[in-house]
Amino acid sequence: MEISLGKLAFDIDFHPSDNLVAAGLITGDLHLYRYTPDSTPVRMLEVHAHTESCRAARFINGGRAILTGSPDCSILATDVETGSTIARLDDAHEAAVNRLINLTESTVASGDDEGCIKVWDTRERSCCNSFNAHEDYISDMTFVSDAMKLLATSGDGTLSVCNLRRNKVQAQSEFSEDELLSVVLMKNGRKVVCGSQTGVILLYSWGCFKDCSDRFTDLSSNSIDAMLKLDEDRIITGSENGIINLVGILPNRVIQPIAEHSEYPVECLGNIQSLPLSI
Repeated sequence: MEISLGKLAFDIDFHPSDNLVAAGLITGDLHLYRYTPDSTPVRMLEVHAHTESCRAARFINGGRAILTGSPDCSILATDVETGSTIARLDDAHEAAVNRLINLTESTVASGDDEGCIKVWDTRERSCCNSFNAHEDYISDMTFVSDAMKLLATSGDGTLSVCNLRRNKVQAQSEFSEDELLSVVLMKNGRKVVCGSQTGVILLYSWGCFKDCSDRFTDLSSNSIDAMLKLDEDRIITGSENGIINLVGILPNRVIQPIAEHSEYPVECLGNIQSLPLSI
């Protein structure tokens, strides 16, 4: 399946129960498409969501709404059926909103360009946690639901662990001398895997976050901008050279390249019924 968006896309997300995919564009627009395996995707919705680019997009509330974030510091909730605005927070952050992630059924987290992470209650439409975890932009986040902990990577070269129950930054890694761009949890929660600007994959053992336990350097010198967990032993990586690789973790190896976007960088990877989609 291929969708021509017309403009550069920064983020994508799949509806949790329907054949819909949302994309946030550099123009500030939000697009919503319906797809089927044997026909061309159809655009269902086009909303000019933000005055600056739409960097992040996530379905919330069981797929009834789409949340978007922007460098204009706003977060917008849009109704999936009508395209109408449900709520807008014009000053959600003091800096550009760079990342959004679902936590529980009623909470989401956002990260900005100055390293601040906020947790929002979507029912109350209010901020319930805030973490000044980093000194540079939040590049990626992943949620560990059983421990109620939020992992984040940053352009400052560190990995942080935010404890949502105690409302504190519980742990932070040492500076890795490289921007960390992506993060996934692997090996049944025993390993945290981070992609970096220079193409090195760093592995951290759970509970030992100060320094990485392993480094995988056999990919290339291209940055690993996006990672998608396939199972507990394999990830899919997207790089700035447009190559999408299937990579094994412990043992660390490139299993095979599986796709490419010619010379264009892979900005994001999304998952639909165990099949990856990239932009």
